[in-house]
Amino acid sequence: MKIQQKFNILYILLFLCTLTFAQSKNQAYISYIDQYHKLAQKQQKEYSIPASITLAQGLLESGAGQSSFAKASNNHFGIKCTDWKGDKVYKDDDAIGECFRKYDHVLDSYEDHSLFLKNRSRYAFLFDLKPTDYEGWAFGLKKAGYATDPVYAFKLISIIENYNLHQFDLGKFVSEISINNEPKATTKKGNIGSIGTIESKISHEVMEVNKSRFVTSLEADTYEMIADEFNLSEAKLRDYNEVGSTAELTAGTRVYISKKKDKAPKECMTHKVFEGESMYSISQDYGIKVIELYKLNNMSFEQGAQYGKVLKLR
Repeated sequence: MKIQQKFNILYILLFLCTLTFAQSKNQAYISYIDQYHKLAQKQQKEYSIPASITLAQGLLESGAGQSSFAKASNNHFGIKCTDWKGDKVYKDDDAIGECFRKYDHVLDSYEDHSLFLKNRSRYAFLFDLKPTDYEGWAFGLKKAGYATDPVYAFKLISIIENYNLHQFDLGKFVSEISINNEPKATTKKGNIGSIGTIESKISHEVMEVNKSRFVTSLEADTYEMIADEFNLSEAKLRDYNEVGSTAELTAGTRVYISKKKDKAPKECMTHKVFEGESMYSISQDYGIKVIELYKLNNMSFEQGAQYGKVLKLR
């Protein structure tokens, strides 16, 4: 196949992935976030748990508050009855008829979730992480045994990034910039760049998934700026991220600074598609090339990620 034909197919694929993602934004998720983000921030102030993590867990465990279990119990975090003397409800989970905590109000569920994490030694290491390290928290929760789902961490990260939940995390403004001789103002971590007479000299935090390195974009970032920071050409950076030459970068986007892989890590064999995901967002979450994800699942480029479908990752 000629290079131009491959490019045209890739362009169509990325357009369809973007369109599918835009259309799959879940209104129930959006309403939940609007209703509970301040409560999640309150928990972060009191217990140092990232608001993005609290919101993502609440969304995932309660189906955005719409599951019959959540409505019957006001339990938005799937916490079971261990060491619990309050009201109870029962439902099938890892086993049949398991016992879960029941609350009078959703507020009580949020408070108990924070105490559940804060007062158990197996989660203690999480509180040494930065208040904005939602990925560290996501993988840490899985490591500590919060959930048995092997891709629990990836699901949380997908929700956080798809719905920009990291905007609610406190302690984000960690660097300083100078405006000539004016008093210093705070800004997010970012590149060496300038906006008028404002200059900042700060760098992105490099993280890794599937042995591929990436950063998370910040306000005012462009592909050109990130490419320059890591001594890459803009064309190569866009190729790593499988985006066209005219695609614009928005804050909170995962940007790979090394090649993604053809397959997911060995421990991630499959992925069940949930609300708000696209083939592209899934490929970014696992560090897989989106074209390879389509090939692994024998899907045509015209198809999008279907809710509930189990995708092969290897």
